[in-house]
Amino acid sequence: MNWSRNRCVIVLGALLAGGASVSAQSADGRQVDLALQRIGASVERYYSRAQTMVADVRVRVQPMRRDLRPHGRARRLLYETRMEWAAGSDDEAPEPVIVRDLLEADGRPTGPGDDLECSDPKLVSAEPLAMFLPAWRHDFSFSWAGRDREAGRVAMVLDYRTRSEESPMIDWDGPCVSIDLPGMRRGRVWADAESGDVLRLDEHLTGMFEFRVPREQNRWGGPLRMVIERADSSIRYRPVRFSDPDETLQLPASIELMTLWRNAASKRLFITHVFSNYRRFDTRSRILSNTRVP
Repeated sequence: MNWSRNRCVIVLGALLAGGASVSAQSADGRQVDLALQRIGASVERYYSRAQTMVADVRVRVQPMRRDLRPHGRARRLLYETRMEWAAGSDDEAPEPVIVRDLLEADGRPTGPGDDLECSDPKLVSAEPLAMFLPAWRHDFSFSWAGRDREAGRVAMVLDYRTRSEESPMIDWDGPCVSIDLPGMRRGRVWADAESGDVLRLDEHLTGMFEFRVPREQNRWGGPLRMVIERADSSIRYRPVRFSDPDETLQLPASIELMTLWRNAASKRLFITHVFSNYRRFDTRSRILSNTRVP
């Protein structure tokens, strides 16, 4: 699985208590609106610059035991990664996507004829911060979770849930299956309280998802159904400094993903992405200075 995120109030007691509850809810709503404005503005700045940058991403796909300890050999991949805008439609705005070029697999250079394995990251996937753009924000329900410290900085914390009514999308490519569960995602975001820069983004499934294996994909004696028991992700961001001209941008530093399947060939996978060697290009396609990591 890749990656691409109501309350019931019972009113009893004095009118004063009810008024305090409404006031608190209104205050939380104002904090959510302010946080989304700051985060959205930061994401727009990031997207305006991200199209001029590429990075190296080392990916490690590690099978796990039942007790979540490493089991067997890990697959190691090297990608060159960039962000692009996918064309929109009459009803939808253009969407930012992550585009990957696979350079190495287990230490061996790869070419156009090399096939990806089922657990390898897709060559194109959704950019996770798009949820904070005004065009996409309505697909999520945000709530205030308070303030915290993350990466040494004071952070605003928001919880979110998807509120899409779209049906799950299951796509088979030979023995490989990709699943998009638009209505089953929840998560938490930490963002710098002043700048709105995203520092960390965690996401989980709201529950298990079971689906039928098509007849053409079912081997003799194989399972008739598969289950995604768990799919967790955590993305961390860090400031990256460039020179000529001087500029500091908040960019992805690492991604961790844990997936647990039932009746799958790879039942438990821990996948890590580590970003390095950010390069920036100007309009003449000239490579500018390498990154200086603080």
